[in-house]
Amino acid sequence: MTSWHVSVKARIGTFDLDVSLAGDARPVALVGPNGSGKTTLLRVIAGAIEVQQAHVTIGDVVLESTDQNVHVPIERRRVGYVPQGYGLFSHLSVVENVAFGLSHGPNRAPVRERRSCALRVLEDLACGHLADRGVARLSGGEQQRVALARALVLNPELLLLDEPLAALDASRRRAVRSFLAERLKAFSRPSIIVTHDVRDVAAIDAAVVVLHDGRVVQQGLLDTVRANPINDFVAEFVAAG
Repeated sequence: MTSWHVSVKARIGTFDLDVSLAGDARPVALVGPNGSGKTTLLRVIAGAIEVQQAHVTIGDVVLESTDQNVHVPIERRRVGYVPQGYGLFSHLSVVENVAFGLSHGPNRAPVRERRSCALRVLEDLACGHLADRGVARLSGGEQQRVALARALVLNPELLLLDEPLAALDASRRRAVRSFLAERLKAFSRPSIIVTHDVRDVAAIDAAVVVLHDGRVVQQGLLDTVRANPINDFVAEFVAAG
């Protein structure tokens, strides 16, 4: 299993992040109240947000350092990022969405190869039949799979998913939750998933990291956190399942 470590110290406006995460191929579920910094943390790691001050590392690799004048652009970070709402391009077909990351930067590939790679990932996620469909015609579960395919086609070293199931209704969420658990197991690399549902944590067998005001206040396996919640939020979160 791949061991990993991510360290983030950053200021975004008036908000400060000071977070250190470590683990193996087991997914990490990032939980916490609204405004605790979960989405901001993922965006800083991915390079999708402007920071005033920052030092961001994955392992020994510095991705962002205002002191050292280092900024690795998003397309060079080997980070797969699926934002809230999936971030699909409405004017592109499914296969064009998935291939988009192969059209520029260090991942740039010839047009035919882009389509071939995108189709392979779509087939692997059991949605190759959607390749030429417009994203407006996709269900929520299909959009989730396409967004995941777009992240995986870049062969990332780290996968970031921001509330990947939140847009789904209850019945669809159960099915897609099971699918996501299978895909993360097959991915077998580090992944961080923001969620507000303890059932997501249980389904993907994730370690729990609790964030509050930009800092980690508790972490551990779900049973451990459930046995000794650090605050009312955590107690209510683990009891909801």
